[in-house]
Amino acid sequence: MPETGASPLPPTPPARSPLFRAEQFVWLTARVLEQRLFAYHFLNGAADPVETALDAYRNEDGGYGHALEPDLRGPVSQPLHTGRALHVLDAVERCGGQRVDRVCRYLTSVSTTDGALPAVHPSQRGYPAAPFMPIVEDAPSSLLATGPVVGLLHRNEVWHAWLFRATDFCWQAVESLEKSHPYEIEAAVAFLDSAPDRPRAEAAADRLGRLVREQRLVALDPDDLDAHPVSPGYAPGEHHFPHHYARTPRSFARAWFTDDEMSRSLDRLAGEQQEDGGWPIRWRQWAPGTALEARPMVTIEALRTLRAYGHHIG
Repeated sequence: MPETGASPLPPTPPARSPLFRAEQFVWLTARVLEQRLFAYHFLNGAADPVETALDAYRNEDGGYGHALEPDLRGPVSQPLHTGRALHVLDAVERCGGQRVDRVCRYLTSVSTTDGALPAVHPSQRGYPAAPFMPIVEDAPSSLLATGPVVGLLHRNEVWHAWLFRATDFCWQAVESLEKSHPYEIEAAVAFLDSAPDRPRAEAAADRLGRLVREQRLVALDPDDLDAHPVSPGYAPGEHHFPHHYARTPRSFARAWFTDDEMSRSLDRLAGEQQEDGGWPIRWRQWAPGTALEARPMVTIEALRTLRAYGHHIG
């Protein structure tokens, strides 16, 4: 057998189990980073190979680029790529140290005047980007970009000067939300679930849960999706279900839904696994390569959510 340098992996799950089918899909289609993430989460793989794969996307400015987030192409660092990198580091318990100090310096360099992150920094101009990610010269602050990053850094007890103003921005943005959309609510939950002020976060989450129901930003009956509107600008059928907000039972968003609503949502998620073993993407597809790169990411997240709630995946 040829020497590969890889650690021996444990036996694969039983054939035809959701995990086995997903594993075949990942080996067939995924980038090296997602292959190593899958091995870490489900095959007792190590964290070091994940970090090594992630380094391929890191730039000298401390940020990440090279289409780490598939809907933004090109080599330049972007807040969304860098947020994705922090998500990966958090998943393998490596979100700290000098690497994250460099990330925080990059975040400082691209922040808006109020200390937050733009969704797309104007350095993206000249490189392909999804049409739903407009590039403007004076990009405004974005809760969508800032909330998950601030939440991840707080969860990992990272302290950096950038965090103070960015945290203040997130509180102001979350507590003043009136008319919103599902992805913005997801970003708000990502912040609140790790915000240091737990009573304040719980109160803000409770208000958001009522807003989600009042504005019908969640599909509570998977069997009657025609009764649930899709948010303006979203793709046809791009519904959000309870599991999109409450990724784990520990999330504040779990309290927004009854046990029955959560159970039906998770059954829906489990049933979305496709014939090739992967999960689909529901947002607008604008280039064939981006969809191919995104599906393994979505597949890993689906399996992690199902496992967090005790669903049998194999």
